Formats: sequence, structure tokens, C-alpha cells
Amino acid sequence: LKVTFRDASGKDIKTVEANEGDDLLTLAHAYGIDLEGACEGSVACSTCHVILDSDVYDALEEPSDDENDMLDLAFGLTDTSRLGCQVKVTKETDGMVAQLPAATRNMYVDGHKPKPH
Repeated sequence: LKVTFRDASGKDIKTVEANEGDDLLTLAHAYGIDLEGACEGSVACSTCHVILDSDVYDALEEPSDDENDMLDLAFGLTDTSRLGCQVKVTKETDGMVAQLPAATRNMYVDGHKPKPH
């Protein structure tokens, strides 16, 4: 299965090999792609925000309430935005393109301290 990461200007960064069930954040880190994951995939930030093509977005399961809450904080949110840590590669998404936004908002750096629920 293949995933292409693209920068904010639309230029391809790298196409990588993926296994079914891999998430985009883990893949990006494995291949040295600069997709931040401040909360390490625990759905507590929006730094791994990616923008997907609508056909790929529609092939994925609906985002959870937690993911939607974090996406509300994402910089440059689009109708097909998802958190990379929550996007799993499947046969249906083979060949997907994940575009990195122009900027991310890191709440830890911006002074926000997470509180346990």
C-alpha cells in the first residue's frame, strides 16, 4: 500500500510503503517526514493535522468526537481535515495523498497545559 505526503504548496515530499492499519503519524515519523505529533497520537493536540482528498476522506470511518474537538483547534482546517494519528491505511485508501497544512498550532508551546479528564 502506498501513501504520498505532500507539502502545503502541493509539492510531493515522499511516497512511502505502508501496511494495512498503519497510521499516518507513525508512517511520517518512520520515513523522516516532518509531521509533528506533540501528544504522540493520544488525540490531545492537532499538530498532526493533515488534509486529504475527498474520496479518501469519505472512505475512512467518521472522526470521533475527541478528534473533531481537536480538529476544531487546528490551523487551516478544511472539510477533509483529519488528525494523522487517527487515519489508518486500508486497501480502500491505497495511493492516498496526505497534504501537510501550512502551519500547525501546538497548544503545549502556546502556553496551554493539558489537564486530565
